[in-house]
Amino acid sequence: MLARVRLAVDVVDGERDAVHADLVGQCGVRLDRVGHAFHATQRARRAPRFPATVDSPTFSPVNTSILTPTDAREIARHVGRLVREHYVFADQAEEIAESILRAADEGAYDRCADAAEIARKLTDDLQAVNGDGHLRVLYNDEPLVDLSDPAEELGMWTAAADGAAGGMAKVEILPGNIGLLEVRPVLYPAILSGDRIAAAMTLVATCDALILDARGCVGGSPDSVALLCSYLFDDEPVHINSMRSRDEAKVVQSWTQAWVPGRRFGSEKPVVVLTSAATFSGGEELAYDLQQLGRARVVGEQTGGGANPREGHRVHEHLEATIPVAYPVNPVSGTNWELVGVTPDVPSPSEGALERALDELGQR
Repeated sequence: MLARVRLAVDVVDGERDAVHADLVGQCGVRLDRVGHAFHATQRARRAPRFPATVDSPTFSPVNTSILTPTDAREIARHVGRLVREHYVFADQAEEIAESILRAADEGAYDRCADAAEIARKLTDDLQAVNGDGHLRVLYNDEPLVDLSDPAEELGMWTAAADGAAGGMAKVEILPGNIGLLEVRPVLYPAILSGDRIAAAMTLVATCDALILDARGCVGGSPDSVALLCSYLFDDEPVHINSMRSRDEAKVVQSWTQAWVPGRRFGSEKPVVVLTSAATFSGGEELAYDLQQLGRARVVGEQTGGGANPREGHRVHEHLEATIPVAYPVNPVSGTNWELVGVTPDVPSPSEGALERALDELGQR
């Protein structure tokens, strides 16, 4: 099944597009659905929280992305209603939804001849109000899989996590007893990746310093971020992040764990996180949380700026609307990295970030 699923890019920056395309060839799964969707709050702590799928209306084309004007209007109206109902910021939700619905009524999408064209047009219009990079419509060449069976969906993501070592892509001990852990393409939910995180962190536990390479990490789950961070602190739990829902009625906090399987790296030895312009979502949270807590220095490029977790809704067999449903609040900064990204402590081009990190650690 995974081999038939084609990547639909969940970012707007051309450089991240190239990274996504390269990563999908390595892990064989659509990163837009694996990435920031796993960064959503887990309703009532049910794990794992997978991307929501909503049945789309019936359209006149069958097994094709060609649209009629009627199809285009119905898709746009569906997207507008979803934004009004689900978008995390209720005041902006109404403004954005109203603009989409008004444009649909005025025939602004009637000339969109196919699904790819309306995806581009709707994305531009959705982001015109506040620039939220996760509020968009994604086009897929292949028809979207509608996984209504939770067991089947869990099986698919389990296979994806297994094929990517749970996101623990590479562990290496560099000269000077420096541990290097490459995290990509995403940090899969801890229920699927916890054993791989524990194994990787145990391997680097006795190193004198640690480099976390998140340059190719384009998403992840808050629980896996919290688990990985747990190895970098001691047994006293540390509050690293909170997710707030649209109505502020629910706040889900992330803390480090008092006990972890394997061995801790601990709180005293130096940690560096590498970033690139492609680092996004859960990869950004990893860098941001550790930076704000003063536990790690960030070396590399300004990251993509995608903080608000989203859910996916199928609005056509080739189209998924992604709607942010919560926003993070860091306990130190009181804010997050949405739109601005994570600012490195030591700016460096991505390709030279590892060497710059080694310089920072006095190993070159």
